[in-house]
Amino acid sequence: MKINFRIIALSLLFISISTISFSQNQKFSLADSLRGSLRPQRTCYDVYYYDLFVRVNVLKKSIDGFNNIYFHTAEKFTELQIDLFNNLNITKILFRGEELKYKRIADAVFITFPNEQQVGDTGKLFISYKGTPISAKNAPWDGGFVWKKDANGKDWVGVACEGTGASLWWPTKEYLGDEPDSMKITFNAPTGLTCVSNGRLINHSDLTDQTTNWIWKVSYPINNYNVTFNLADYVLVTDTFVRSNNSKLSLDYYVLHENEWKAKQHFQQVKTMMACYEKVFGEYPFTRDGYKLVESFYWGMEHQTAVAYGNNFENNKWGFDYIIIHETAHEWWGNNVSCQDIADMWIHESFATYSETMYEECTRGYDTSVAYLLNQKWDIQDKLPIIGLYGVNYEHDDNDQYFKGAWVIHTFRNMIANDELFFSILKGIQKQFALKCISSDQLIQYINNECRIDYTWFFNQYLHYATAPVFTYSIKQKGKNLELWYKWKSDVQEFHLPIKVVSNVEGEYAARKETYIKIFPNTAWQKVIIKNLKAKDFAVDQTSVYCKIEFIKKFKEINF
Repeated sequence: MKINFRIIALSLLFISISTISFSQNQKFSLADSLRGSLRPQRTCYDVYYYDLFVRVNVLKKSIDGFNNIYFHTAEKFTELQIDLFNNLNITKILFRGEELKYKRIADAVFITFPNEQQVGDTGKLFISYKGTPISAKNAPWDGGFVWKKDANGKDWVGVACEGTGASLWWPTKEYLGDEPDSMKITFNAPTGLTCVSNGRLINHSDLTDQTTNWIWKVSYPINNYNVTFNLADYVLVTDTFVRSNNSKLSLDYYVLHENEWKAKQHFQQVKTMMACYEKVFGEYPFTRDGYKLVESFYWGMEHQTAVAYGNNFENNKWGFDYIIIHETAHEWWGNNVSCQDIADMWIHESFATYSETMYEECTRGYDTSVAYLLNQKWDIQDKLPIIGLYGVNYEHDDNDQYFKGAWVIHTFRNMIANDELFFSILKGIQKQFALKCISSDQLIQYINNECRIDYTWFFNQYLHYATAPVFTYSIKQKGKNLELWYKWKSDVQEFHLPIKVVSNVEGEYAARKETYIKIFPNTAWQKVIIKNLKAKDFAVDQTSVYCKIEFIKKFKEINF
């Protein structure tokens, strides 16, 4: 399973205040702290299997069911914590045939055992529940259920819960660092509709009460927010991706009947994408469970092996379907390699966003991929650090985990200036941390080890501070030569990122051809003489580095 509590420091004794405010003007509730932090009631056990049953009552917009939680005892305990939103009622909790007592605080459930559980013991906790789950106001950004009708008036139901939490609809251990090794998911829903979930469909059977049971099996570890279902009048379109070694990956597309022909045509790009991603990141991580796109009424979501798709079968101006390309990248970045704390979600989102650039590079070349990045640069806000606050269910409210994060990766690639090493690191991360939950520190340490250079200063600046580093310079014409003074302004004192500047210009206007040299600024002023260059022709390369530029017009204003 994806967990090693022994390397994680225990944090946050039980919190009795209702709200904590941090310097980033973020406010966190007791529920956030109970969900986001580790304490003995959570570190004492590791989940290795979920057996979940959910009955979907479309008419009442309600659910009921149960979850069998199989666990190993990691530390002695008489009390453990599971998570379930307070608006859902618990009807029974059983352990070895005995009904257990519990108390509910916010969205956490603290269960008391009659005897102390010993290290190495295994157990099964049965929890039954029912109620009306919250409805999403704007899925997938706001978590919850969406109850819709398709164009033919048939029910179309689904759920998305990243950020809000899986415990909004089923009892679970709501901690990203503890994923089950595998999972069975059974849905009971009205007959005549198809219920699609993660993994492989094991069986479906019609019952006498006009409902159907759909049984899905996930054979890999899975983030609990990735557990999902979509219920609709679907038709199944099947295809196959043949790898370079002639092995095969099943491709299943569940779409509304009227979109069957569109799906057959539009989803052909999946095979091009798979070839690119397998080349850059390594083999698709979930071959046994296959790959699915499931038509949804919201834009998209990276549900493991059941990617939600709602982009109306449209390509963007770059010629690809953003939802397919981005959300599928999460099968590597987020689902195979996962973060332990939501504050490290850049591991999911920054790499998935940069994967779009990788797709452009695979299909149209490096220059086009840089143009794609430059187009995203305008959405960077520099408001908050990319890495958030740990232990409090921190969730970003801006774009920087996506677009700035992608530029951080691009900047790092250009800094090391060794594509063979860069791409070996991408594949190495997927192999070294396959099916594991990791922290930013673990990821950065791996990169440092592979490069044999300590780049912690680089990641500290870009990930832990909101402000971008500022390349500050001044120029002075000295006859035919140009005197350039330059330095970095940064939060990290040892910041010393190389950058390129124009050293020569040939031609005019459309025929203009620039030659760049690399300089090595740090946080102290330095000087270089660039021969045979006019001040009007000087420029700083901003296609390979994310930074701000500050030009000091009056040379005398430089404070040496």
